[in-house]
Amino acid sequence: MVLKAIADETRRKILKMLKEGDMTAGEIADRFDITKPSISHHLNVLKQAGLVLDERKGQNIYYSLNTSVLEDVLQWVMDMLNIKGEEDKNE
Repeated sequence: MVLKAIADETRRKILKMLKEGDMTAGEIADRFDITKPSISHHLNVLKQAGLVLDERKGQNIYYSLNTSVLEDVLQWVMDMLNIKGEEDKNE
């Protein structure tokens, strides 16, 4: 599910944007030339993959990165590529 989610360029751009801080769906949509329902679909895919969290604040829903899942995915990719992390280099 995670790999499918990050396979799409739009979703990767959304993740990169959320790296800078929490955003509403409207703020995210304003940065793309696609419909708001399409952005909503991309956000739902990212949420289902566990890459993005959402939190209601008043009338808005704010989206943020789920960094623990991203760290797990990164570690898995590094393991697959046989790349040692900083803590592994000291062994």
